[in-house]
Amino acid sequence: MKLSQRLRPLTLRLLFLLSMVGPGLITASADNDAPGIATYSVAGSTYGYGFLWIVLWVTLGEIVVQEMAARMGASTAKGLTDLIRERFGVRTALTIILGLGISNLGTTVAQFAGIAASGELLGVNRYLIVPIAALVVWFLVLRGSYYQVEKTMLLLSLYALAYVASALLARPSWAQVLQAAAIPTLRLERHFLLTALATVGTTITPWGCAYLQASVADKKVSMTEYGYTRLDVVIGAALGNVVSAFIIIATAATLFVNGIQVDTAQEAALALEPLAGPLAKHLFALGMLGASLLASAVLPLATTYSVCEAFGWERGIDHGVADATAFYGLYTALIVVSAVVVLIPGIPLFPLMWLSQVLNAILLPVVLLLMLRLANDARIMRKWRNSTLTNVLATLLAVTITLATLALLADAFS
Repeated sequence: MKLSQRLRPLTLRLLFLLSMVGPGLITASADNDAPGIATYSVAGSTYGYGFLWIVLWVTLGEIVVQEMAARMGASTAKGLTDLIRERFGVRTALTIILGLGISNLGTTVAQFAGIAASGELLGVNRYLIVPIAALVVWFLVLRGSYYQVEKTMLLLSLYALAYVASALLARPSWAQVLQAAAIPTLRLERHFLLTALATVGTTITPWGCAYLQASVADKKVSMTEYGYTRLDVVIGAALGNVVSAFIIIATAATLFVNGIQVDTAQEAALALEPLAGPLAKHLFALGMLGASLLASAVLPLATTYSVCEAFGWERGIDHGVADATAFYGLYTALIVVSAVVVLIPGIPLFPLMWLSQVLNAILLPVVLLLMLRLANDARIMRKWRNSTLTNVLATLLAVTITLATLALLADAFS
C-alpha cells in the first residue's frame, strides 16, 4: 500500500477533529477575560508562583463541569436553561435567567472596560476603540453563520500567544515554576483565600456552562461525534489554563520579585515595561484586547441563548434576523448598553463588576446542583448519564464552591 493511501484515513480523521473543535476551546479562552486577567495579575504580583498549583486543580474541575454541559447539549440538542425550564419549571428557569442576565451584563461591561484600557495602553483613545469594537462583535454575529462566527472566535483565541511571549520575555526560573505547580502551598489569610476563590470563579462560570451547552446544541453535535467534542473540551480547558498560568508567571517573574503589587491588568502592563521592556507591555495589552474582544462576543451570546431557550423563542446564529428577532435584538441591546456604560465619564465601574462577580459566586453552586440533577436524570440523558466518578468530582466541586461562597459572603457583610 502506498504511503499516500495509508495517510489518507489519518488526514480525514484529523480534518474531522478540526471541524469539531470550537465550543470547548472558545469557552475556555473567553474565561480568560478582563476580570480574569486582572485576577491572575494580582495573584502573580502578590504571591509569585504560589497560585500555579491552584490553576492545575481548577483545570480538572473545569473539565468535569464543561464536559457535563457539552454532553447534555449533544445528547438532548437543548441548552441548559431549556432543560431547567422543562425539568424544574418556569419559576426556577426565570430565577436563573435573572441572575445570569444581571451578572453577565456587569461582566460584559468589564470586557469593554478591558478593551478601553488595552486601547489606551496601545495609544488608542477609548472613545474610538470601544465603539469600533462594539460594532465589530455585533456585525460578526448578526451577519455570520455559526461556522463563520466560530472560526473568527477561534482566531481571536490566538491572543494567548501574547501572554506566552510576555512570560518568556520575563525569563522566569522554570525550576521554581515546576515546583510551585507540583507542591501546594496554602495560606490561611483573608486576601489569599479571596484571591483563590476569584481564581476559581473566573475559570468555572455559570455563563460558561450555558454558552458551551447551547453552542454544542447549536452546532448540532450528535452523540456519535461526541468523542471529538469531549476532546475539544479537555484541550480547551487545558490550553485556557495554560494561558492563565503564563499570566501568573509573567507577573511573578517581574513584579513579585521586585516587590511590586498591582490591582488591575492595566497596572500590570504598565509595571512590566521598565522591568521587561516595552515589548512585554504591548504584548500584555494585545493579549488583554484579544481576550476582551472574544469575551465581549461570547458573554452576550450566553445571555441571549439562555433567555431565548427559557421562553421558547427561536435562537441560534444560523437563523436569520427575521426568524430570531428576540435573539438578535437582545444581543444588540447587551452590546450597546455595555459599550455606552464604559464611555460615560467618571462612572464607577468597580461596584458593577463587583456585583457581577458576587452574583456569579452565588449562582455557580446552584447551577452546578441543577446540572448534576439533569445529567443523572434517565428520562433526559438516557444511557449518557453521569458516571460515578463524574458525580463524585462534580459534587466535591459544588460543595467546595458553596462553602467558599458562604465564606465570601460572610466576609463581605461582616
